Amino acid sequence: MALVAGVDSSTQSCKVVVVDAATGRIERQGRASHPNGTEADPAAWWDALQTAIAEAGGLDDVAAWAIGGQQHGMVVLDEAGEVIRPALLWNDTRSAGAAADLISEFGADALAARTGLVPVASFTITKLRWLRDNEPAHAARVAAVALPHDWLTWRLRGFGPSNPDLSELVTDRSDASGTGYWGENGYDRELLVAALGHDAVLPRVLEAGESVRDAAGRTVGGGAGDNAGAALGLGAQPGDAVVSIGTSGTVFAVSGERVIDPSGTVAGFASADGHWLPLVATINASRVLEAIRGLLGVDHAGLSALALSADPGAGGLRLEPYFEGERTPNLPDATATLSGMTLASTTRENLARAAVEGMLGGLAYGMQTLRELGVPLHRALLIGGGAQSEAVQRIAPDVLGIPVEVPAPAEYVALGAARQAAGVLAG
Repeated sequence: MALVAGVDSSTQSCKVVVVDAATGRIERQGRASHPNGTEADPAAWWDALQTAIAEAGGLDDVAAWAIGGQQHGMVVLDEAGEVIRPALLWNDTRSAGAAADLISEFGADALAARTGLVPVASFTITKLRWLRDNEPAHAARVAAVALPHDWLTWRLRGFGPSNPDLSELVTDRSDASGTGYWGENGYDRELLVAALGHDAVLPRVLEAGESVRDAAGRTVGGGAGDNAGAALGLGAQPGDAVVSIGTSGTVFAVSGERVIDPSGTVAGFASADGHWLPLVATINASRVLEAIRGLLGVDHAGLSALALSADPGAGGLRLEPYFEGERTPNLPDATATLSGMTLASTTRENLARAAVEGMLGGLAYGMQTLRELGVPLHRALLIGGGAQSEAVQRIAPDVLGIPVEVPAPAEYVALGAARQAAGVLAG
């Protein structure tokens, strides 16, 4: 039996699964927490990875491995392979002004055509511009730029300050596509220089099926960004939309064609298997249910029961759930609104139903945007903590307007990385 390992180094934690390469059966697993915040010392990720690997029984009997991880984070290295400053994570918004500057300089249409993205504060390119403008001494030292999963792959292969071969940094097309300086023809060096102020080493992009080796001779896959890793773990195919309901929400689809959206609503990411992964993100997802649950004084099962006892449409009660603004649609200063209140409609049951329908409505808006860009959608795969609600599962097909399947809860990013490792091991 050949064993492979998959890693999910997410914002909150590191998960490791060791699986049978032939069957996909999980043989053992481990996890460790990451520190909170919007910036982090990458050393904390390395420590968590070591702890999670040890809890999973180590890698001595593993033939291949790959790492999936949070996208967009900025890890900057000097010539000696040392991390220059804490990494800015995807959820760090201090570079919003830098995003506006880049759009002003190059134009949204041109940037979307070149990279598939219109810059927002999440993306690596804006963080590099922020570094150039606000910490010029740090920017001047940058010899290489990596993403979180790139850096961890490099370290676990045996590189680092004691063996600082920056040319051995590797990544995959899914994570590279979230930087803002990678396009269909590879890295866009002009955009990198416009952001950082000078050129730098960037990880070599491994194609689907391509691999490298670690110091022990094990086969190593290129890894993936978290959403692309989840798509691999789910076995998503063209025509599938993955709807992830966590604190925030995402809708991403597997597409055979590259998707360009000059409005910036849809991010034209690449998948890890040679397809494309256009994605729409919302800010308000499961925390909408949490807010209304707390208001009604019930647990999640109670909220679900209330919602399912109300009729579709909640008697005309409508919740626009923009509790802390919204990204899709782009309404950063919006607040939530409850409308359609009458003596008949204003009940606990209707409010619970309106919360579920309102949250799903935001995700349905994202799906409609994908359709308008020509992305075929035939099935939705519902994942994430919010997807475990019975009310969400039963109401989703009507609101999303598409057949819905709810896979069993699992560590799909780590399983996707393990599936990639099994693939490159088999050649």
